[in-house]
Amino acid sequence: MSKASKLTLLGTSLFALGTVVFVHYQQKAEQQAMHQGVIRDMEQQRLKRERQADFDMQRALETEYKKHQSVRDTTAEMDPALSKRGGLNVPVAR
Repeated sequence: MSKASKLTLLGTSLFALGTVVFVHYQQKAEQQAMHQGVIRDMEQQRLKRERQADFDMQRALETEYKKHQSVRDTTAEMDPALSKRGGLNVPVAR
């Protein structure tokens, strides 16, 4: 074999080996990135469940408090003239 053919064979072999190594590391990096995405999604789902549980607890407490407290609507006591003009809604002194 001539020197040029040996160099060509060496160059193509190194290129092929480099390509295989690069693809291998690229696949590993993509696999790790996808795994991190799964972990992030699981954490988001956990937070969502916690927030929903807190919301449900607050709603139950609100219902319980409304059973024991009298709640009245104070919007009927507002001055209608002020609300039409866009002023402050302050209860009317009687």
